[in-house]
Amino acid sequence: MPYKRKKYHQGDTHLKRRWRVRNRKKDLDEIDNDLKEENAEKLLKQNVDLDLPGAAQHYCLHCGRYFIDDRALKEHFKTKVHKRRLKALELEPYSIEESERAAGQGSFKLPNKRKIITQNSKENSIDKDGDIILDEVTPHKKQKIDENDA
Repeated sequence: MPYKRKKYHQGDTHLKRRWRVRNRKKDLDEIDNDLKEENAEKLLKQNVDLDLPGAAQHYCLHCGRYFIDDRALKEHFKTKVHKRRLKALELEPYSIEESERAAGQGSFKLPNKRKIITQNSKENSIDKDGDIILDEVTPHKKQKIDENDA
């Protein structure tokens, strides 16, 4: 015998909205503003804030997210979510001038493409003398031999 359908979720549209707005991330135009040099420096070198993950010391500029440690940040750089965000940031954000051109005031111009690269993590390898190691060759990798050197 089939059971009668129970309609418990009829009036919970206010709850749906709360869940939809709760995980809202920064929009692309807000992130574009953060990518400017003066804002990027402030975001990458924030004061310690114990309320934020990782005490606000590991921040992804492109996604607007905090991470608990440098390893989590580096793993995030390899994810599909981060790569999609980089791809979306290649186009310049929609502006007032572009909206006026779309309305017929001015001539059409294609949006400019930019080269967006992933930010460097703060942690660099430092040897005993205090010099920064750029590329450390691991012993299990084969090294390419130039014909000129041989």
